Amino acid sequence: MQPASGGSSTSVHNLSQSEIYARALELRAAGKLFPLDQPRLDNTFKGSVSRFCEIAFRLRSCRRVLDVGAGQGMLLSLLNALGHECHAMDITDPAQSFPAMYAGKNITSCACNVEVDTFPYADGFFDATTCCQVMEHFTHSHLPTTREMFRVLRPGGIIEIDVPNAVSFRSRSRMLRGKHITWDYEKCYLRAEPILYKGMSFFQVWHNREFIREDLELLLRIAGFEQIEVSFLKSRRHREGLEKIRNLGTALKDAIPSLRKSLIAFARKP
Repeated sequence: MQPASGGSSTSVHNLSQSEIYARALELRAAGKLFPLDQPRLDNTFKGSVSRFCEIAFRLRSCRRVLDVGAGQGMLLSLLNALGHECHAMDITDPAQSFPAMYAGKNITSCACNVEVDTFPYADGFFDATTCCQVMEHFTHSHLPTTREMFRVLRPGGIIEIDVPNAVSFRSRSRMLRGKHITWDYEKCYLRAEPILYKGMSFFQVWHNREFIREDLELLLRIAGFEQIEVSFLKSRRHREGLEKIRNLGTALKDAIPSLRKSLIAFARKP
């Protein structure tokens, strides 16, 4: 597998995960990942940078990457800065929906309802595909999308999926306190208006299904993937100054892996 193209590709190809993390912080400080005047994007970065750096480390030898359900594009912004050829898809064109994030970056984007549409790419076009915190929003089966990700990967290509853990500490705690783990009942269920597309209804704002470890393993296996690895993702948030003291509480919640907030899976196409 060839390293990512671009001037910094060789060094990035050999970086450790902690070195990628340090590089991400440098890129953020230089304003090369997102506009520094948008606190919402900085909050997204702080909450996701550890996960994105793990993905970047695992995909460091993958030149061409597709992000399925790319949204605002924080992951692709990082991968693009690290020298990867990046492609984004979402139900609306991400570059049109989040122009501040995609402007000035060499990221190809397009609109695609990834639940039901055939991806507009040839078989075996990508070295890696990612799908980050997306499948929990699906109204319908996750299998067609995963099979499309399989199709557009080259043999030996890597798929990454991360989703909420349905049996996390947060979920168990809420249930024990008589609270529900899903979204606001009146707003998101009683009064919800679907997105209508190709004669089908889609409810994509909230979580329609969260996952357990065995769900992800089964999904990837049925879709045809091998070398499946599913793990519980640590809830690491980038904190600075006095905020770092809050990392202690996060570490305590993460002490039992099965109670962590999210699951992350990697697998390969045979």
